[in-house]
Amino acid sequence: MQPPKSNDPLHGLTLERLLTELVEHYGWRELGERIAIRCFRFDPSIKSSLAFLRKTPWARAKVEEMYLVWKTGR
Repeated sequence: MQPPKSNDPLHGLTLERLLTELVEHYGWRELGERIAIRCFRFDPSIKSSLAFLRKTPWARAKVEEMYLVWKTGR
């Protein structure tokens, strides 16, 4: 018997992959305009952004929401 499938659309998706896809699609400038956090606006990098997002739940939630809107059109 197989375990039940998750209804979470982010299940199995790492924060690094999610952020990388957003940067490839929108670019740092657009991300910084849509989500006003310093790590997207000044000398942005995946590494520094991941560090900030992992310790700041409200910012991570905004990034995850943006990803879902982009991918699902909701």
